[in-house]
Amino acid sequence: MLCLEACCIPCTRRLPAPPPSSPGAGEGSTGSNWVPLGSTSHRAGVDSGECGWGRRGGCPCWSWQAERLPSVFQASMSSLSGMSRGRKVALSALGVLAAGGAGLALALHTAVSASDLQLHPPSYAWSHNGLLASLDHSSIRRGYQVYKQVCAACHSMDYLAFRNLIGVSHTEAEAKALAEEAEVVDGPDENGEMFTRPGKLSDYFPKPYPNHEAARAANNGALPPDLSYIISARHGGEDYVFSLLTGYCDPPTGVVIREELHYNPYFPGQAITMAPPIYDEILEFEDGTPATMSQIAKDVCTFLRWAAEPEHDHRKRMGMKMLMMIGLLTPLIYYLKRHKWSVLKSRKIAYRPPK
Repeated sequence: MLCLEACCIPCTRRLPAPPPSSPGAGEGSTGSNWVPLGSTSHRAGVDSGECGWGRRGGCPCWSWQAERLPSVFQASMSSLSGMSRGRKVALSALGVLAAGGAGLALALHTAVSASDLQLHPPSYAWSHNGLLASLDHSSIRRGYQVYKQVCAACHSMDYLAFRNLIGVSHTEAEAKALAEEAEVVDGPDENGEMFTRPGKLSDYFPKPYPNHEAARAANNGALPPDLSYIISARHGGEDYVFSLLTGYCDPPTGVVIREELHYNPYFPGQAITMAPPIYDEILEFEDGTPATMSQIAKDVCTFLRWAAEPEHDHRKRMGMKMLMMIGLLTPLIYYLKRHKWSVLKSRKIAYRPPK
């Protein structure tokens, strides 16, 4: 055992008398003949085995260092607490400035990302973004009309059936009438042949193309995505879809776009195959709402939000009920803790062995 080889603080105490069995501890030996701990002579004695304390692992320098280290940390903490008020204010201001700079850098990074050269959509004040706000069901009905007359020509909604519209945007009779307008391929019949029939409430929305290859061939090689969960699948949700629908513009100077592509700063790469799908007065709403471009985009985004999260209103309703239940149970739980459990937790159990 090498004493003081790993010590970080030099020892200035003198070595006490070694045990009687240590070398040089004969009759008349005293601690006054021993060198200070940590000195060159002491380390040499430990290396050669002449230090009885070091050889037996009981050299007092280790216990002294163990007592010394906590005082070092206490001294560093006391130096911080003894700092002047001006220096504390300066350090606090420096910390606030550093945090503000980091927040500003993060905000700038999220606004415009220079890595992919994609313009990020702004955050819009949607009416259903509140903690207890529900979806606008009139907007959902208009959004379904936009999908049916505009979007359904290229995009499918494989996970949405006509029965899902009942009680949300349409009555049962209206949903049944909408389903019967669709021609569904069914079968085989008793002759083993496929046939077409009017749609039923249990049928899903019809697909615009029979397969992905046909969809690519009709759209210059691009596959139109399914819109059932497009709001949840895209970063930014309805903000991104709204900005994409209303963000078509002429390319800036120096940017060349192929003829079959269209410039949209919100789309990754800024070149999108889909032509501008909506514009003012492209359709007439059943309830007489003015069909402006922003209104059409807002309604179809609300419809797509409901399609991606049909439990939106139910989830918030259940959350409000749970908050009310927690508000009622909190006083009871506090009473049990304060007047019942505190007695059990603070009691003292003593064991008295039998005599």
